[in-house]
Amino acid sequence: KKFGEGILFFLFPNQIKKKQQEVVGFLEANKIDFQQMDIAGDEDNRKWMRENVPGEKKPQNGIPLPPQIFNEEQYCGDFESFFSAKEENIIYSFLGLAPPPGTKK
Repeated sequence: KKFGEGILFFLFPNQIKKKQQEVVGFLEANKIDFQQMDIAGDEDNRKWMRENVPGEKKPQNGIPLPPQIFNEEQYCGDFESFFSAKEENIIYSFLGLAPPPGTKK
């Protein structure tokens, strides 16, 4: 198999998948309703995600990598900001949700 000329760039899907699994696992464990949007096989979803990640949150190449987290159409953040919010116990405010009774933000 011959690859194209010039610079080749390969993504490592396992790293992305691991991050997605961590987000999904947390949401499921905390009984937070969510919907996964496939961007690998759905051009409309991919385009929507790219257009709705705020400019200052996009990498230099302009293409944000999943997982990107939204509450409806409100951008929450990427995996790193999700992880930080989880570590700081402010995950519900990060997600734009009211915390359940007896929990922190």
